[in-house]
Amino acid sequence: MTGDFNEPVGTGIRADMQRTGRSVTAPDYTLSPSAKIDHFLSFMLGFATGFSVLFIFYRILPLSVAGGAVVGIVNVFASAQGAVKKRKGKLRMQFFDLLEAMSVAMRAGNPLIRSLQSAREDLILIYPEDSDIITELDIMIGKFNNAVPISAAFSDLAQRSGLEDISSFASIYSTIEGKSGRADEIVREIQQIIADKMEIEMEIETLLTAAKTEVNIMLMMPLVILGVIGYAGAGFMDAIYTTGAGRVVSTGGLIVFIISFIMARKYSNVRL
Repeated sequence: MTGDFNEPVGTGIRADMQRTGRSVTAPDYTLSPSAKIDHFLSFMLGFATGFSVLFIFYRILPLSVAGGAVVGIVNVFASAQGAVKKRKGKLRMQFFDLLEAMSVAMRAGNPLIRSLQSAREDLILIYPEDSDIITELDIMIGKFNNAVPISAAFSDLAQRSGLEDISSFASIYSTIEGKSGRADEIVREIQQIIADKMEIEMEIETLLTAAKTEVNIMLMMPLVILGVIGYAGAGFMDAIYTTGAGRVVSTGGLIVFIISFIMARKYSNVRL
């Protein structure tokens, strides 16, 4: 979902946008932010990996090239999904900083819209003008000036981002909007909950780092052993590459390697 907004002419955010000449469009966080050069690099990395693995197992150049191309294409899509996930992770961190800045401003007695403006002034010192959170703040403030409730702006962000933390905040805020004088406390409590979740995730990620490194080493070892023995074994592995039975053994080994790779990736990525 994308869309532009028009904010009434005035001062503050609108004036700043006019000075910078910046056009604000609601980002679609389901689309990859990767550029063409990123896709090319992803393809080359996948191609090199697929080519190397297949050549080690079969030593058939056309097959290795074709397989490398397939792996390269798959890696382009995988890298694009990784870029989407990384972007959402950054947005989550930025949203946490937004809640912190909003909480400080609201405790000083500012209404929500002024708290958003104050948060933007604080966050622009940390994040660049084209960062996602600054863009979202510009959209929210612009929508408010067009008589769109802030709760609707947060709900729109939650829908586009697909982030659970933002969705929870949007749901809670839509419930209390205009009904509670404890908005600053609620914002602070939600910020603390997100902080606790992020701390737990970082601890789990730290614990998994060593395991992921071990898994990567174990996955690489068969390739290294096959490569070394194949090129330095004085014909020891020739039967693997020249006989039908050897091709069957190579294919079986490749299947086991692929299954091991998929399982290692699946079980080393913990989704909280």
